Amino acid sequence: MSSKDPSIPATSRPTGETSAEAGAAQHGKTRPAPGLYIVSTPIGNLRDITLRALDTLAAADEVLAEDTRVARKLLDAHGIRAKLSAYHDHNGAERRPGILSKLEDGAVIALISDAGTPLVSDPGWKLAHEAVERGIKVIPVPGASALLAGLVASGLPSDRFMFCGFLPVKSGQRRKEAEVLKSVPATLVFYEGGSRLAACLSDLAETLGADRSAVVARELTKLFEETRHGTLAELAAHYAEHGPPKGEIVILVGPPLEEAPDEADIDAALVKAMAEAPMKKAANDVADAFGISKREAYQRALALKDNG
Repeated sequence: MSSKDPSIPATSRPTGETSAEAGAAQHGKTRPAPGLYIVSTPIGNLRDITLRALDTLAAADEVLAEDTRVARKLLDAHGIRAKLSAYHDHNGAERRPGILSKLEDGAVIALISDAGTPLVSDPGWKLAHEAVERGIKVIPVPGASALLAGLVASGLPSDRFMFCGFLPVKSGQRRKEAEVLKSVPATLVFYEGGSRLAACLSDLAETLGADRSAVVARELTKLFEETRHGTLAELAAHYAEHGPPKGEIVILVGPPLEEAPDEADIDAALVKAMAEAPMKKAANDVADAFGISKREAYQRALALKDNG
């Protein structure tokens, strides 16, 4: 009798049928190709799970999770009875050989984190790395991400950004690491805990610049979602005064402020340009070179000519 026979209950499948085949049949899908599936899960709102993620989790031979209790709540909410096992920082080195062996034998294994996209500030990257080295297929199942949710809600430039993860806990080390990022021409994204938020913002203000535009986004997609805008100094002062906030936190810092060009350098460039070209053309060329208005450059050129 075929394993797809509708008369067979999902909880009573024929001998030899894998959990992936049973899960796929239950959801009316074919068995996924063997490999390690990196499955994104909601960061707050349970409805942010994707249809593909549900199909993959239902069809997997095994689902690896940071915390099986958290994962079980998610699976139960969607009626998925997948085999769950723990995979985290403390047991990763011990578990990886066995997991990789199963994958080499053709298993369908899904990796999830407690929330969001696995491998982003998450122990799963070592498993994915070793899988790739062994020629095992690693398949992304995209979805929710606190990093991207915070970025698009921040209003800061998103054409170029750098994810920096968690900064060190100690202030000295935190400032040292932040100093390296000071001149990166992109929006910087950090994860942080509420208890260290004010101190972290203060150190970032000290190293990156007190006037740098920044955003603190917390509890994204949840009931008490908040996105607070200001300079680094203003945000540091706010959280120092009001105390540590609750929830998961994303700090976003805008690109470095463009420094105003030195007036002496502009004048020197105008004098040189006017010696080689008519004043209007010289002023336009200098305006383009220094990023100032053509009117300002022309007025400075006139003043230099009158004083010359």
